[in-house]
Amino acid sequence: MTLTELKYIVAVAREKHFGKAAEACHVSQPTLSLAIKKLEEELDMKIFERSASEVSVTALGDEVVRQAQSVLEQAAEIKEIAKRGKDPLSGPLRLGVIYTIGPYLLPDLVRQVITRTPQMPLMLQENFTVRLLEMLRTGEIDCAILAEPFPDTGLAQAPLYDEPFVAALPRAHPLAGEASLTTDQLKDETMLLLGNGHCFRDHVLEVCPEFARFSSRTEGIRKSFEGSSLETIKHMVAAGMGVTLVPRLSVPEEAWAQPDKKSVNGDAHVRYLPIVDPHGGLPPTRRVVLAWRRSFTRYEAIAALRNAVYACALPGVTRLS
Repeated sequence: MTLTELKYIVAVAREKHFGKAAEACHVSQPTLSLAIKKLEEELDMKIFERSASEVSVTALGDEVVRQAQSVLEQAAEIKEIAKRGKDPLSGPLRLGVIYTIGPYLLPDLVRQVITRTPQMPLMLQENFTVRLLEMLRTGEIDCAILAEPFPDTGLAQAPLYDEPFVAALPRAHPLAGEASLTTDQLKDETMLLLGNGHCFRDHVLEVCPEFARFSSRTEGIRKSFEGSSLETIKHMVAAGMGVTLVPRLSVPEEAWAQPDKKSVNGDAHVRYLPIVDPHGGLPPTRRVVLAWRRSFTRYEAIAALRNAVYACALPGVTRLS
């Protein structure tokens, strides 16, 4: 049994035709047919049912084809490992990103990676923190951009930046004319939150624990609306349904730089204000980090990704070395 023979049966299963499979493998049809016949004899089974009109895979042959595909993929990975040994930046980097970071960091990050390390394309996966940690553990992704805190899973970590929270209010709101807000000023407001599973929801509740008590009899927050994404919640704020906190990178820059002018990104009815500590302390922030398995050996790839993040605009955040 050879990898070439496995390649042939995968091609025939895909094309459902010996001639087309031979063409795809750049060999003659007799060569391909003879190799498959030899493999069937070696295994003492039929992989394909042949007829004048079509070629079909037998029930047992289907299992053989799936296993052959897996073997070919693993063989290809061996070549990739060897290639990466010569150039650690060569080959895709599988990167996971949480939902409240991806839409705002990835557009610039992908451009930076293409410019700096075109030989290292990013294979991207957006998901919740818990799912990304599981994917890291099982090797489905190489690294992930997450927000602290998250469970200690023995991962290697590197801090990227500290990102402040920003209040988002309807432009007609009485507090929209302020230069900044404190969390105390938001206690009596209807707070719009992300649904369960989003770590940013937990971050907001840590900053404003009053918002965790959703009851009509509770003084302060009276009602909770759960949106599926930050952008959905922003639309709800624009509609006047309440206020929310958002990470700084999610704020369109023109809405922050020129708060009295309409945003071309559709935030014409939302006013963004910084959150300050009335006692002079630090404003509420989240720390964004890059995490990867300690067994992941492409250290140069991790360093290149960090440098690409640092090369992004990242308005309003504090870069961490």
